[in-house]
Amino acid sequence: MEVIRLAVLTLIMALSLVFLVAWVISMRCHPDKRWPSRWEFAIGLVTDFFDALGIGSFPTSTSLFRLGRLVREEDIPGTLNVGHAPAAVVEALVFITAVAVDPLLLGMMTAGTMAGAWLGAGYVLRLPRLALQWVLGVGTLVAALLFVAVNLHLLPGGGDAFFLTGWRFCVATVGSVLLGSLMAAGVGLFGPCMIMLALLGMHPLAAFPVMMAAGCVQQLVSGTRYARAGRYAFGMTLGLGLGGVIGALVASLMVRSLPVGILRWLVAVVALYVAVDFLFAAVRTGAGKSLPSGAAAD
Repeated sequence: MEVIRLAVLTLIMALSLVFLVAWVISMRCHPDKRWPSRWEFAIGLVTDFFDALGIGSFPTSTSLFRLGRLVREEDIPGTLNVGHAPAAVVEALVFITAVAVDPLLLGMMTAGTMAGAWLGAGYVLRLPRLALQWVLGVGTLVAALLFVAVNLHLLPGGGDAFFLTGWRFCVATVGSVLLGSLMAAGVGLFGPCMIMLALLGMHPLAAFPVMMAAGCVQQLVSGTRYARAGRYAFGMTLGLGLGGVIGALVASLMVRSLPVGILRWLVAVVALYVAVDFLFAAVRTGAGKSLPSGAAAD
């Protein structure tokens, strides 16, 4: 079984090299080359600090993007997947080596998420603005409601298992493909993944190496596709990458306890606001397209 764990680590390093090459090449011809601002660096540091604690970087980053109107909606999925990929590699390496979990489950869910990421990123790149607004709005809303449900103890916090067998193993593997596809669209993985594994009876700690590895591979695969397409905000992505690695290292190696429940409530409230903002934007976009020629939307 250690062979599988080693294979996952090798896969992550190989994908990291492919991603890095694709990102560097795309940066050389990106039309908006610039160094990140202090604010963009800080967003990466804070969101990936929370990410390593299991809060998730996608909902928090999307919330900040929308609140500050910092990234174009069509560039949000690419910015998230490319920018947070370096920190995801750090988190995966730390948790895979530090927490013992069934290597077979680790390998299968990582492979499933990778397949979903490749399919999902290709689909998202072809989505029109209106469809992307609906996907991000509904996805952010679901993530926020999951945070609320866990905080209210409406969903289980997990069992005591560090491995799955039978139909539970199959559900986790198939579910990872779906989660990888959704994450490629900018919908966070951690909340849905933790809930799914908790419902299947896994210990909360056991979910960390699984979701870190799966999330890392997903971001590297999707990030490579977005980088090649140039579909990301240059300065923000670089800020997420540089600040995120520092934030992930601090949280993974130094932090032992934080009021995670309070942080989840904060993320849930902000994510709910952002979800509503996305959905209203989608309604406005749809209404504008339905107007007759020559008419103007309010």
